[in-house]
Amino acid sequence: MAVYTPLTLEEANDWFTKSFDLGKIEAFKGISAGIENSNFFIDASNNGVVSEYVLTIFERLQFDQLPYYLNLMLFLSNHHIQVPTPFLSRNQQIIEALKNKPAAIVSKLEGSSRLTPNQNHCAKVAKMLAKMHIVGKDYPVHQENLRSLSWWQTVSREIIPFIEDSKKSLLNSELTFQTEFFHSPNYSELPSGACHCDLFRDNVLFKDNDELSGFFDFYFAGTDKWLFDVAVTVNDWCIDLESGVFDQVRLNAFLHAYQEIRPFTSSEQTAWPKMLRAAALRFWISRLWDFYIPRNAQLLKPHDPSHFEKILRLRIHHAD
Repeated sequence: MAVYTPLTLEEANDWFTKSFDLGKIEAFKGISAGIENSNFFIDASNNGVVSEYVLTIFERLQFDQLPYYLNLMLFLSNHHIQVPTPFLSRNQQIIEALKNKPAAIVSKLEGSSRLTPNQNHCAKVAKMLAKMHIVGKDYPVHQENLRSLSWWQTVSREIIPFIEDSKKSLLNSELTFQTEFFHSPNYSELPSGACHCDLFRDNVLFKDNDELSGFFDFYFAGTDKWLFDVAVTVNDWCIDLESGVFDQVRLNAFLHAYQEIRPFTSSEQTAWPKMLRAAALRFWISRLWDFYIPRNAQLLKPHDPSHFEKILRLRIHHAD
């Protein structure tokens, strides 16, 4: 959620009032968190009632790619999964052009992120994730996770010239390992469906009483193995951020809570160590890419690639 496309209040309001029947923007500000799109908080007044929204201008995703993500959010919201609700424009479109780029308006969730979660936070996230997987199985649109194996292979070739030999060796060996895993009978047996694929601590909000408010930022979502979604999530929610080592109390709370809703299959249990490595590799590659091949942005806080390099090495060591 960086800001790549500058926007004035006048420009935002002109687009907002022409495109949506939601009133007039009274205030808005850019959001610095995240790195993919330009995002703004909006306060809009409609007949004296002020409502809060999030405006997203999409920087990489194209008009034809976006309906999957936004309609998934609408589908989940309509099935009582707590996610932002996209709003249709006056033309009944879920996407409208803004500065020649696709843009959307969604509801703003209440609350704040829990950046130092405890086992109760982890259990609540796990239950909601399991419910989301079950509900999302009926989402009728199929779109592969665009940041899966083929993307890792492509982007790695761009990264290799920038990194030292020890990192090149790790990257190449793990790509070989994951390519074999992705083409294995074990992988093909894993259940799949709509996945968030990026459910980090800062993509979940809790209210002041620690009630789960919801998941957001679905713009890396895709049809993928549910186990990958779980692995991505625990690799962030259930670790010590300094060391990358799992906090066993939080990890157990997460896995037990998830299985209360959707028990893991025997194939998933077999694949678990490999999928933890896959989840770590995915984010190590994307952070290397953002670090060495950055884009210009007004508000941008790039992540340290070494964090997921450390997690990947730990997951390989523990799997062995």
